[in-house]
Amino acid sequence: MVVIRALLIAVLCALFSAPVLLRVPVASAQEPGLGGSFITPFPSNDIYQVQVVGDWLAEGLLGGLTGTFNGGPGVSISRRRYPLMGLMSRGAASELASLEQTFSSDPSHIAIVMLGVQDRYSLNRTRSTAGLEEWRASYGGQVDRLMKMLKRSNRAVYWVGLPNMRRWQDNERAQRINDVIRERAYINGVRYIDAYASFLDEGGGYSDWGPDITGKSGRLRDRDGVHFTQAGYLKLAHFVERELKRDVAQARNERAIPLAGDEAEQSRVNPDKARLQAESAKAEARAKLAKGGASGSQLLAAAADDGARDQKQETGKVDLRVTGSDGTEQVVTVEIIRPAISASVIALVTRKRSDDKATHMGDVLVDQIPGGLTVMSSIVPPRGMDGTRRRLSPTQSPYFRVLERGERLQAKPGRADEFVWPRPQFTAELRGIGDEPPPMAVVPGDGATGSAGR
Repeated sequence: MVVIRALLIAVLCALFSAPVLLRVPVASAQEPGLGGSFITPFPSNDIYQVQVVGDWLAEGLLGGLTGTFNGGPGVSISRRRYPLMGLMSRGAASELASLEQTFSSDPSHIAIVMLGVQDRYSLNRTRSTAGLEEWRASYGGQVDRLMKMLKRSNRAVYWVGLPNMRRWQDNERAQRINDVIRERAYINGVRYIDAYASFLDEGGGYSDWGPDITGKSGRLRDRDGVHFTQAGYLKLAHFVERELKRDVAQARNERAIPLAGDEAEQSRVNPDKARLQAESAKAEARAKLAKGGASGSQLLAAAADDGARDQKQETGKVDLRVTGSDGTEQVVTVEIIRPAISASVIALVTRKRSDDKATHMGDVLVDQIPGGLTVMSSIVPPRGMDGTRRRLSPTQSPYFRVLERGERLQAKPGRADEFVWPRPQFTAELRGIGDEPPPMAVVPGDGATGSAGR
């Protein structure tokens, strides 16, 4: 028993003395929704619930949002503001605890925060650089706590900064507060909406007047130089609405992702699909221009946008088998020079005028021949008995037979490439003039008729 008890004591000591690994939640950026949208693409009941948190500026912002925001039937803005007058007051700790308990069961998907007017008074106690740094660290910690609390349950958070103010002391403190909020928003993955620069006058200073959301000049700020008028709150809500509607639209687009994946994923799986779609769209555009009787400059501009590459000038050599006069085969090296051809010229040559009318340029055949050269030929099919053009097999084309196969074309009687001696006599059927011999050719400048012996 003594041995067993000693072993148990040793095991318990080892367990309690060993380091215990605990999983501590780490503050991370806004969790992206499906496809990377800032707002979750799949809200409960397909309705985005929006809550506003903050002081009296947030109350006016809420009034402007409910009066102007038109995010569609899938967005619902709560008429009730969650009050939070500041982060540095004596009752801030209890207010944050109450707010945290409320938002633990709140079903909202989007939170809009605007506060800090009362926090500017906390800067009165900072008389030195050390005091300013201490205030900055303390205020940043409070902002972090609020942002992380609101971001739970994958909630998207938008934080509206403080506007410019009339008194230079208040204006300087507002900028210090905005610097802290902007920095913590970047770290915590929160959207920061700048309200300071949106209400500056032409000289970059404070003004009670300015253009409203309709473009007319009106009074936007209250007489205290801090708060807004009704027109000012409507303008402030416009900047928030712009950011919110953009993210809501992106989140809704993410819901339409096909089973094959979004565009980025499909481009990685099938990289040629995007290229083929672009080429098809350009071909359709060129066909419409050609069918609509577009000018040559328009066709050249459309062809220049084509993805085809310009053909550079190249020089190559091809070995051909030629039968000599003694009947032996000889290898003759022929130098072939391919001139430089731009993509626009190729597009104009190979285009068809319409679907119901054959083009006079014919069909283009492209083939690779020995030596790394490319042969391109435009062939016009001969017309049949009914007047329509018949397609010629590519293997029967002269360039394919001569350059690819190395064959010698059969010479037709009377053609220049018929090297036969003595020359065949014309028959009466060919002449069609009886048995009379054909007239002798007259050589200009000779003064005499030719003879058979010449």
